[in-house]
Amino acid sequence: MFVVGASSLGGEIAAARLLAPWFGDSTLIWANTIATVLLALSAGYWLGGQLADRDPSVRRLSAIVLAAAGLFALVPFVAGPFLRVSVDAFDSLSAGAFVGSLIAVLVLVAVPMLLLGTVAPYAIRLAVVRVEEAGTVAGRLYAISTLGSLTGVFLSALVLIPFLGTRRTFLAFALALALVAAVSLQRRWTLAPVAVAALIAIPVGTVKATGEGRVIWERETPYQYARVVEALDGERRLELNEGQAVHSVYAPGRWLTGDYWDEFLVLPLAARAEPPRSVAILGNAAGTTARAYARYFPGTRVDGVEIDGALSDVGRELFDLRGPRLHLHTADGRAFLRAGERRFDAIFVDAYRQPYVPFHLATREFFALARQRLAPGGVVLVNVGHPEGSDDLEHMLTATVGDVFAHVLRDPSQGTNTVLLATDASASADRLWAAVPRLQRELRPAAADAAGRLARGLDGGRVFTDDRAPVEWLIDASIVQVAARGER
Repeated sequence: MFVVGASSLGGEIAAARLLAPWFGDSTLIWANTIATVLLALSAGYWLGGQLADRDPSVRRLSAIVLAAAGLFALVPFVAGPFLRVSVDAFDSLSAGAFVGSLIAVLVLVAVPMLLLGTVAPYAIRLAVVRVEEAGTVAGRLYAISTLGSLTGVFLSALVLIPFLGTRRTFLAFALALALVAAVSLQRRWTLAPVAVAALIAIPVGTVKATGEGRVIWERETPYQYARVVEALDGERRLELNEGQAVHSVYAPGRWLTGDYWDEFLVLPLAARAEPPRSVAILGNAAGTTARAYARYFPGTRVDGVEIDGALSDVGRELFDLRGPRLHLHTADGRAFLRAGERRFDAIFVDAYRQPYVPFHLATREFFALARQRLAPGGVVLVNVGHPEGSDDLEHMLTATVGDVFAHVLRDPSQGTNTVLLATDASASADRLWAAVPRLQRELRPAAADAAGRLARGLDGGRVFTDDRAPVEWLIDASIVQVAARGER
């Protein structure tokens, strides 16, 4: 009962972690995961009671636990194909395939959970000798199971996932289940724990693959699965969560990317006569923007803030993250601004887990804090990631930023990225056009392109607050709406 309790709750934590790289770790994903586990356990309780009355034997109970162990061991391997279908469906915005594949993955987790649910009534049926002690026995076994569940939660969240990874967390619980089940089974079934242990020994890298290039670094951090993929031409990409989002790029001898990172170099000049002397980058990742600032504006102090310290480490190691005035901080972006007293000429907000923007970095209170940390004439730039063809989130963020700042401009630089510029100073595309001749030759095309796109922020939208900021719901609704229209 203790091991089954630990495996059920520990497996629930691991299941949410398994889904997070592909679907995010929003409250909706957690709700789906918890609901699936609860429904599976409920069905298991009912089924376990039926089976226990028909054949109350320890051997039958052990066989059920061993079957659950086998399915637990298969989950992280079998889930891969479904998850890849999910990513393709997400990219093509096919709502049916997206929802269907999500359900399929949840079913993979539900089946072993259902088997674990049968254990409680089965164990009570076996342990009760006299009717008079039924309450005492049931209470004792449920207490043991709950203590096991508590152990499983902390063991998976604090030890197994951070140090062994998601796949081996499933396998560790599968091994524990197989060990306790094999005791009461025939000798040949003792090979089951050995087989699970062999799966644990398989290097994780042997089952991970990428369609383009090779994986040269990977790590399961406390926040996400991260890897670096090197293409044949030497370009490196920091991919978070199985490549669902690329958060940094690096090419030897090249500092411009042709993507939204370049906008952070030139957009401040739409409101300032000179490049910013100090910049805070909230969501620095491996430092694409910070590295470019060191190249083109070496006199600018850059404070790169990244909540996941492992990304800063790999930035130094593989992304040439360095600069004469670069300072790296491991912290949440909002906590960094709240704790510090330094004022910046520019604050860049580029912190999100595709496709979700952290709600606490999208509220009126956050932007009011950012405004307090700006020097006179300073600017805030916000990278708004959104489904292609949907501007609902941009409407809301524009309204929220506009509730704090006097001027808000938009640069729709990519199909899935719009950079918002907020400032209390005068800002316009004309000012950016005027700055183009003063820039280094390499930066002029990016500045001219940005000036040609720069426009007034979108009207409408509700202001997000710390109390109410339904960012996840809004993005999920946008995905479904775009998919229903059959657009990309």
